[in-house]
Amino acid sequence: MARRHATLTTTEMPANSGQIVAKVWPYLWPDGQGWVKRRVVLAMLTLLAAKLVVVFTPFLYKAAVDVLAGEAPAQGLAMGIGAIGLTVAYGMARLMNVGFNQLRDVIFAPVGQRALRTLALETFTHMHQLSMRYHITRKTGGLSRIIERGVKGVEFLLRFMLFSIGPLILELALVAVILAWKFDLWYLAVVSLTVAAYVAFTFKVTEWRVKIRKEMNDQDTDANQKAIDSLLNFETVKYFGAEAREAQRYDASMERYVDAALRTSYSLAFLNFGQSLLISGGLVGVMILAAVGVQNGQLTVGDFVMVNAYMIQITMPLNFLGTVYREIRQALVDMGEMFNLLEQPSEVIDKADAQTLRVPDGRVEFDDVSFGYDPARPILHGVSMSVAPGKTLAIVGPSGSGKSTIGRLLFRFYDVTGGAIRIDGQDLRDVTQLSLHDAIGVVPQDTVLFNDTIRYNIAYGRDGATMAQIEDVAKSACIHDFIMSLPEGYDTQVGERGLKLSGGEKQRVGIARTLLKNPPILILDEATSALDTQTERDIQDSLRLAGEGRSVITIAHRLSTIADADEIIVLDAGEVVERGTHDQLLTQGGRYASMWSRQAAENDEAA
Repeated sequence: MARRHATLTTTEMPANSGQIVAKVWPYLWPDGQGWVKRRVVLAMLTLLAAKLVVVFTPFLYKAAVDVLAGEAPAQGLAMGIGAIGLTVAYGMARLMNVGFNQLRDVIFAPVGQRALRTLALETFTHMHQLSMRYHITRKTGGLSRIIERGVKGVEFLLRFMLFSIGPLILELALVAVILAWKFDLWYLAVVSLTVAAYVAFTFKVTEWRVKIRKEMNDQDTDANQKAIDSLLNFETVKYFGAEAREAQRYDASMERYVDAALRTSYSLAFLNFGQSLLISGGLVGVMILAAVGVQNGQLTVGDFVMVNAYMIQITMPLNFLGTVYREIRQALVDMGEMFNLLEQPSEVIDKADAQTLRVPDGRVEFDDVSFGYDPARPILHGVSMSVAPGKTLAIVGPSGSGKSTIGRLLFRFYDVTGGAIRIDGQDLRDVTQLSLHDAIGVVPQDTVLFNDTIRYNIAYGRDGATMAQIEDVAKSACIHDFIMSLPEGYDTQVGERGLKLSGGEKQRVGIARTLLKNPPILILDEATSALDTQTERDIQDSLRLAGEGRSVITIAHRLSTIADADEIIVLDAGEVVERGTHDQLLTQGGRYASMWSRQAAENDEAA
């Protein structure tokens, strides 16, 4: 069984269905949106008109047949219009029914599409508000599929809440009343028994099928996750010659999906046959009563035809009931998964009275900071350090010492569990995240670009940036000449995650967009560790330019890149074990000196 993400269990669904419908209702009847409410009311009026026409239509059919059979009991309107006129009126009534239904859809369509757009935007926005901890534990492919199905399910449920269940009950009630009034209670009894048996059978089998559909959804999500994960790691698959292995892995998921899909199809065939059996039985029963009435002279041939018309007429909404119930149940499953996503709490949230961060100087302070991604495994233990305005602080240490965690905490991807982080005396927990993010620029180890143009990726650093500004920062990042050498220049597509560019080129684009952002505080998180020595030297020059006049925190693996830092912090097992300038730390002969000697020896050996 595929791993399930934010999926409602089958046993939870009946209890949660009312809650889900309650969450959907505001999209149908939103406060302060008068045009939406007017359209809903107009759509309901056209729906009522359509139902009245539907109920009246068989009377025209009966009158036409009675006139043709010479059994018309009244010589007034029916004889005056004649069989042809009644047939034309019958056709016009059917056309009016279709017309009213189509008009209803036209009136309601903007309401449904508005709801779809609003919910899609809410979901998208909420996903960006969730913490990094949530996103690194999710699979993007499965997440996107859940959102896609859930948003479509809302539009479907809105439409059928308004136009299916209530109107269907109204139509069945009107037909039942007409049969009891025009004929006798036996007709009503047969119809009522048929409808009750049909509804009970449909609901029971559909509940069983929902479980199968949920399993099919899970397998579909799992297959989609594997496909997206494999394609995102295209190069890794090639490196290990794992195309066949990935295909087998994907096919195994698809095999499980096909198995569930086949069971869904088989159960649908069983449901359709059972529904037809019940409807046919009720139809035959009522028609036998009508046939006996005609033989006894109590009914006319037109009455016989009218009974048949009404039975066929209620057969259509009953079949519709089965479809609607199945789809609503499926929509509730899909929407339940999506609403679970919307209800995921944000781990890092602004205080109600959070202020906008003010950065007059750019002093950064870590005051006795403790933190752990898991309470059972703390990462930082009482770390204290500061970055003076316009100075550079370098953080070094072995893997797992907590270097990159420092950058994540400063950007407030997570909140500290002890101590405080301050910028110009303001605790990060007391300011808005938006203003904090505006004040910090980050150049990560692996710059990920959008699948768009170089221009778009650089301009991402500042909304509304001009072309002149884009070119200026590209020159500062030493990438302008390279861009101009390309056939399409700044309009060159960089490919998925920027894979059409080399590592150094991607880093320069990342530096350029950070320069365009022009933040007072800069984090360089091992920005050159994945580059070759020559490219690293070139990038270092760009980074020095980027850091001028800013408070810079450099997280580094290669010590040669931070030798000119104003202060160097050595982390080990989440604690500060040494601090000082490059020369001071070498003189101390401690951890830093040992790391420097080891890297120098490795460089000599490589040379």
